[in-house]
Amino acid sequence: MSGKVVFKPYDPDQATFLPYSLEELVPLGHPVRIVKQVVDQVDVKPINRKYKGGGASSFHPRLMLKLLVYGYLSNTYSSRKLEEQAQQNIHFM
Repeated sequence: MSGKVVFKPYDPDQATFLPYSLEELVPLGHPVRIVKQVVDQVDVKPINRKYKGGGASSFHPRLMLKLLVYGYLSNTYSSRKLEEQAQQNIHFM
């Protein structure tokens, strides 16, 4: 005896596919959350003073610091690998 086949809703034309926030995809106890909490408390004013202004806009120093710290924590040291992770890995995003 076979039951009725039921599929999850599927609409390839829906307005959004992913959650509204990437943070929803990161488990509560994940180490990247600790990195975020710690780096959010770091005074980045000395780094900000190094920026002269002009040219193309830059990524915020706090974002870059989080990327570096989490990268080092997960044994990713190469800037090219960090870039790749930031494009593909939710935890780096």
